[in-house]
Amino acid sequence: MTTPLEAAEPAAVQAAGPGEDRPARHGTLKYALSKAGGALFSIAAVIVGTFFVFRLLPGDPVRNLAQGRNMTPAQLDMERHRLGLDKPVLDQFFDFVGKTLRLDLGTSYEYKRPVLDLIGERIGPTLLLAGTGLVIAVSLGLWQGTRAGWQRGSRFDRFSTGLSLVLWSVPTFWLGLLLMMVLGVGIGPIPGILPFRGIESVDAPDGFAYVLDVASHMVLPCLTLVAVIYAQYLLVMRSSLLEEVSQDYITVARAKGLRDDEVRRRHAVPNALLPTVTLVFMRIGFVVGGAVTVETIYTWPGLGQLFYRAVRVPDFTLMQGTFMLITVAVILMNTLADVLYHVLDPRVRSA
Repeated sequence: MTTPLEAAEPAAVQAAGPGEDRPARHGTLKYALSKAGGALFSIAAVIVGTFFVFRLLPGDPVRNLAQGRNMTPAQLDMERHRLGLDKPVLDQFFDFVGKTLRLDLGTSYEYKRPVLDLIGERIGPTLLLAGTGLVIAVSLGLWQGTRAGWQRGSRFDRFSTGLSLVLWSVPTFWLGLLLMMVLGVGIGPIPGILPFRGIESVDAPDGFAYVLDVASHMVLPCLTLVAVIYAQYLLVMRSSLLEEVSQDYITVARAKGLRDDEVRRRHAVPNALLPTVTLVFMRIGFVVGGAVTVETIYTWPGLGQLFYRAVRVPDFTLMQGTFMLITVAVILMNTLADVLYHVLDPRVRSA
């Protein structure tokens, strides 16, 4: 049976031998290199913008760090000199660029430790939370999107689409506080049933009991993260499936007597997955960035909470390091998604 991917290719391409497929590979390589060049330019812009934008934040890092300590103006000036904050802005900028190119993100003002070490300690909890939330959101979105698109106009379609749009529109911090109040703190005589602070209990057990303890602490932040991101996967999958249902090959498959479930599973869904697969890669970086709000609400010890504490000082080196990591992840994942879509869908290559 001819799929839409096969039908989209010219007959000459379908009949081409291994030697004649070189122009397609050359085109894909050229496309990937152009996207890589664009990604490098975006990263360079991020490095420049990160330095100057954060310098616009109000507050004096040295004075904020000296709160509660009786420091004379001379001592404050010595601290500024130690941190390099007494240099001209352009000198600070060139120092920052030079260190960044050497993969040296500097030393945190508040923690007095290398920023890379702090990021290395906090990236694990962030990947655990964001990765778990992404897997659940993608699985839930694909399942609901497939069923809603295949049963267009049904009660399930209307309910799932409406609910996902409502949750997608709700501010993350508001939803997180609401879930914390209802399921964590409790309302009136109804007690809270789930922990809502940190990644583990103060008296955390060992072994498998520790895994269960961490899992219980993950429920609320993960539920908040999933609720606000799964709608995009549902809507993209539903839209892609509705487009595939109207194609001729679906009509032919049904005319051959294939069961409805088999037509959906073997023909419609695999082709409808293409846009969703690329969306998953595109959103990986955004999910990590979106965890900033969730981690702050639930005091989850990840990059989000680290960035929030850096903003409060403001700790320029720590803000720059965490922000660049998140932004570069978004850029790289978007680039990978563009190249992957170009490779998977021949219709894009032939356009």
